[in-house]
Amino acid sequence: MARFLIVEARFYAQLNDMLIAGAKAAIEAAGHEAEVLTVPGALEIPGAIALAVESGEYDGFVAIGVVIRGETYHFEIVAGESARAIMALTMDGIPIGNGILTVENDDQALVRANPAQKDKGGEAAKAAIALLDLSTRFAR
Repeated sequence: MARFLIVEARFYAQLNDMLIAGAKAAIEAAGHEAEVLTVPGALEIPGAIALAVESGEYDGFVAIGVVIRGETYHFEIVAGESARAIMALTMDGIPIGNGILTVENDDQALVRANPAQKDKGGEAAKAAIALLDLSTRFAR
C-alpha cells in the first residue's frame, strides 16, 4: 500500500471537494491511502510537494486546484507557472498527478471537477499511481 498526499489550493471549496472526492476514490480503489494538505493557492502547490518529498512520508502526490480565467494576465501566470513547476518535479522522478483545472468559466470547472462527469481529480490520482508504478518498475 502506498501513501499519497493530495495537495489542494482551496480557492473554490465546492469544486475542490469534488476533485478531492474523485482523487480519494481512485487512490482507495487502487488499495492505497491518501491524506489532504491545503495551501493558499495553485502557485504554492509545487513548493508544498517539494517540502513533503523531503519528509519521505509519501510515495506519490496529487495536485488539486481550480484556476478560472479572469480579466487580468494573472490567470496565465498561475496556470503556466504551477504546471511548469509540477512538471519539473515530475521530471525529477516524483510521481505527481496534475489535477489543477485551468478553465474559462465556472461551468467548465464544474463539469471537469464532478466525479460523475469528467472526474479530473480521479484522473490526476490515476496518473500519480501510474507514475509511481513506473518509478518502481525502473528503480535501480
